[in-house]
Amino acid sequence: MDLAQGSKYKVAFRRRREGKTNYGARIKLVDFDNYRLVVRLSNSYVTVQIIKYNDIGDKTIVSAHSKELSNYGWLGGFKNTSAAYLTGYLCGKKAVSNGIDKANLDIGLKTSTKGSKLYAALKGANDAELYVPHNESILPEEDRISGQHIVNYANALDEEELKAKFSKYLERGLQPADLSKHFNDIKTKIDEAEV
Repeated sequence: MDLAQGSKYKVAFRRRREGKTNYGARIKLVDFDNYRLVVRLSNSYVTVQIIKYNDIGDKTIVSAHSKELSNYGWLGGFKNTSAAYLTGYLCGKKAVSNGIDKANLDIGLKTSTKGSKLYAALKGANDAELYVPHNESILPEEDRISGQHIVNYANALDEEELKAKFSKYLERGLQPADLSKHFNDIKTKIDEAEV
């Protein structure tokens, strides 16, 4: 039995074992002088934060959660592309009002997919005057961000199908055909608010 073989084994950090942190990617993102725009998607919500590295642990400077959109009158879903954009936009507005003008995108362990909700949040932050370096080709299209594709789909359905597929929207008092207009109204309310 070779005892030396066992001594070469190294236990991975706890967060790596739990699948929460990719330390190789993180070390490339962490810069002592730069902020990170951290986008996290759950099954129900979108969270966008501005985080600064600190030796004893990262410090959250600004945070926006898609549930906050209801404070501005949002009646749509809290995890869709439109909500991701508006949450990024809200976080960007908060960051700019706190004197932060640049950040690097941190998507964590999520797979980078062109046109995804992650990049909708990035576009929202950029549209709020927070500079986040990116390639324009990865961003979702405007129709997708504003929900126009949902409006087109809803207009093609009959009354029964509409009630079945958009029951949550209808419960909240939002007609699916009005989603794009509602999106623009909420964006305007965020602009007018003192964040």
